[in-house]
Amino acid sequence: MSNLFRPEHDDALGNEVEGFLLWQATVTEAEQRARDFTVAMDWLTTSQRADIEQRYISESLKRARTDIERIAARCLSLRTEYENRYQSLRKRCVTWTLTLTVGAMAVCEILTFL
Repeated sequence: MSNLFRPEHDDALGNEVEGFLLWQATVTEAEQRARDFTVAMDWLTTSQRADIEQRYISESLKRARTDIERIAARCLSLRTEYENRYQSLRKRCVTWTLTLTVGAMAVCEILTFL
């Protein structure tokens, strides 16, 4: 059977599809904003309008890409931070559990010999 149908690949595929759809929506929004920007400039020729729209779209997509990359980097940073914090809390919890268990066993042993 194909590797695409394994559960561990479902998340990766879903993330790729979601990312693609998000980027397509960003492109569509940039194109619409570019058209809205140039519509009031009725003195522009068709080629000038197309050039301005293309530049507007290009700059909008550069900013969007920078924002997305910054957000992705922050997400990775937070994930690492939270994983480290979780490991620390987990170690502390296990340590306390073992300490209390050993302490309780020691108390039981002492009480049985009395």
